Amino acid sequence: MAPQPLNTLQSLLNDALAETPPGRSIWVALSGGLDSCLLLALAAKVCEQADRHLRAIHINHGLQAAAQTFEAHCRAMCVRVNVPLTVVNVAVNTQGKGIEGAARTARYEAFFATIPAGDTLWLAQHQDDQAETFLLAALRGSGPRGLAGMPYRREAQSTALVRPWLSVCRAELEAAAGLLELRWCEDPTNQDIRFDRNRLRHRILPALRERWPTAVAALANSATNAGEADAVLSEYLAAELNELVTGEGQIDASALSQRSRPRQRLLVRTFCQQQGLPTPPQKRLESLLDQLNAKAGAAVCVEWPGAQARLWRQRLYLMVPFEALSSWEVSWDGKTPLETPIGPLGWQVASLQEPSQPLRATWRQGGEVIQLPERGRRDLKRLLQEADMPPWERERLVVIMQAEACIGVVRPPAQLLWHAEGVLFTRLRSPA
Repeated sequence: MAPQPLNTLQSLLNDALAETPPGRSIWVALSGGLDSCLLLALAAKVCEQADRHLRAIHINHGLQAAAQTFEAHCRAMCVRVNVPLTVVNVAVNTQGKGIEGAARTARYEAFFATIPAGDTLWLAQHQDDQAETFLLAALRGSGPRGLAGMPYRREAQSTALVRPWLSVCRAELEAAAGLLELRWCEDPTNQDIRFDRNRLRHRILPALRERWPTAVAALANSATNAGEADAVLSEYLAAELNELVTGEGQIDASALSQRSRPRQRLLVRTFCQQQGLPTPPQKRLESLLDQLNAKAGAAVCVEWPGAQARLWRQRLYLMVPFEALSSWEVSWDGKTPLETPIGPLGWQVASLQEPSQPLRATWRQGGEVIQLPERGRRDLKRLLQEADMPPWERERLVVIMQAEACIGVVRPPAQLLWHAEGVLFTRLRSPA
C-alpha cells in the first residue's frame, strides 16, 4: 500500500480524472521542477489504472542557459514513464510587462495553441502558490476577483485547466517526491529575490509561518472565500447588466449613471470581462464614469491597453481599439473577391445598369448620394443617421462607386447596408 502522502495526492488525481470527459486526453504541464515532475509521475499511474490517455507538454521559454537542461530532463522522464511529450519553443515578449508575466502569457498561449479542444490540462500549482498569488494580488490593491487567485478549474479557449493539488501544501509534495526518490531540476532563478514571487516565497512567507504556523493555509482559504464571493457577485452583476444592455457591446449610459459609483465600477468591469476585454485601470475607469452624462454630441473616447470605451447618444460602447485608417481606393471588376484594409468585402456585383462603366471601392468620404429602389435619391449621411450608426463605424464603411454615383455601401466583412436601384449584389461563398 502506498504511504499516506502518495495516497492523498493520488486520490485528488482520481477525483480530477472523474471530472474529465471520457475519450479525451489529459495533459500535464511539465516544467521539469519538483511539482510538475511529481504530478506527471503520479498522473501516469492513475491514468494507466483508469485506462485513460495521458500526454505531457513542456514549454521552453529559452530565457536561461538551463532551458535545454530542463527540456532534456522532461524528455528523459517522459520516456521512463511512457508518456508522449510535446515540446513547444516560445519567444517571450517583455514589452510592457515584467519577465514573469510575459513568460506566463507566452506559456498559456502555447498551451491553447497546442492542446486540442476538449482536452484537459493538469497544472501542478499548490497551496503555497495560491497563498503567494493572494498576497501579490493584495499588494496590487486587487478586489475579490484578483484576491480569488487561481481557480481549481476553469474553461479557456475550449480547454479545461485543472489544478488538482491546489489544497495541498508544498511540504506534502516534497515528502511524496522523497518517497518516490524522484529526480527533478532546480530552476536557478527560483532563488532570485528580485522577482516578486521569489521574495514572498523566501523572505515573507517564512516570517509569516514563524509567527502564524497556519498562515499559508489561511491565505489560501481567504483566496477561496474571495472566489466564492466574486462568483456570487458576478451572478448579480450579470443579471443587472442584462437590464442595461442595449445592443452588442453597448449598455445604457444614462441608466448606468443612476447607479452608485461603486456599482458603476463593478458593472463596467464585469461588462468588459463579458466582452473578453481587459478591465480599465482605476484612473481610466474614473475618467470614463465622470463622463457618463456627457452631452449627446460630445465625442467621448477613453482608451487603455487592449480596449476602449466610447459614449454616444447615452450609450456606452466597449470595444477593441480601432487601428487608424489610411487612404484607400482600388479599381474593381465587381467579381474578384476584394480584400479591404479591415477584411474581405464578402460581396460581389451580380448585375449593373451600366456594365461598361468601371467600378472603384473606397472608404466613405462624405457627400455620397445613392438612388435606392422605391425610395429615390438619398444622402448617405441621412441614411446613416436614420440607421443610428455610431460615427466611428461610419468611417469604416466601403462605398462602391461607378463614375460619380454610389451604387453600394458595405460594412466589411458581411453586411450589405444599401444598394442602388438596378444593381444586384450577391454574397460571396466562403471557401470550403
